[in-house]
Amino acid sequence: MAAIDCGTNSIRLLIADLPEASAGEAAPLRDVSRRMEIVRLGQGVDQTGMLAPEAIERTRVALADYAAEIEKSGADRVRMCATSASRDASNAADFRAMVERTLGVPPEVVTGDEEARLSFTGAVRGLPADAEPPYLVVDIGGGSTEFVVGTRAEGVRGAISVDIGCVRMTERHLHADPPTPAQIAAAEADIAAAVDRALAAVPGREAATLVGLAGSVTTVVALAQGLREYDPSRIHHARISYEQVAEVTADLLGKSSEQRLAYPVMHPGRADVIGAGALVLRVIMERAGMPSVVASEHDILDGIAWSLA
Repeated sequence: MAAIDCGTNSIRLLIADLPEASAGEAAPLRDVSRRMEIVRLGQGVDQTGMLAPEAIERTRVALADYAAEIEKSGADRVRMCATSASRDASNAADFRAMVERTLGVPPEVVTGDEEARLSFTGAVRGLPADAEPPYLVVDIGGGSTEFVVGTRAEGVRGAISVDIGCVRMTERHLHADPPTPAQIAAAEADIAAAVDRALAAVPGREAATLVGLAGSVTTVVALAQGLREYDPSRIHHARISYEQVAEVTADLLGKSSEQRLAYPVMHPGRADVIGAGALVLRVIMERAGMPSVVASEHDILDGIAWSLA
């Protein structure tokens, strides 16, 4: 099966086989290929309400490459989900037409609730034994952040999507490079108000374990661990404290994009927005009263793949 997650900042591909039936319910998918490209589809959407033509073209180039790999792999089930940017855009029909021409199947512009549930499914399979349920799963994307509470046994208890992604917060507030204290304070207030709404809508403060998904979280974890290269095996299911998150966030917000690029774990397409992403994570931990976060490399992409099983 082949799953594609097209978000505000990145487009990702997972080609995978189902585990053998004898492997048990918690067995992971067997990866054939897992790829990510930064295309910034949501460039300027918060201000203009439209997908920029150059952003659609960047996405088309990456998608054409993925389509060729899917065809070569022989995958017979394909699902592409498009998230926050393509929900918000007034010219979303142009994007959908491009995808169908390039991939051969239409994209599903999933609701925030469905996005949250897919993220939860992908994240909680295979969590370590010390990750006590119920879980608060947060998926910090480019345009939005999903909050999902639940357990493996009972499923999702509550889910909500709010518009506080790393690209959206950077474009809305963090205009200087590095951002000024006033800009950071404005972003923090905006994020805190959205987080409080989300935690009131789902029983987030009742959760025992915070699970963080997507590139902002995994990059913060890599920096907190002092990794010399991005190593998914070191990041997946690593647990870091609130104090570590706060230290990394302050460091990132105090640096320019060029200075952030000096970190060997920093993806070039994330350097300008990682400060906002780290700030979202830090504020979530503060408002939810979470002393630590468990990172997961498995997220909505895996959830999309499991939905094809």
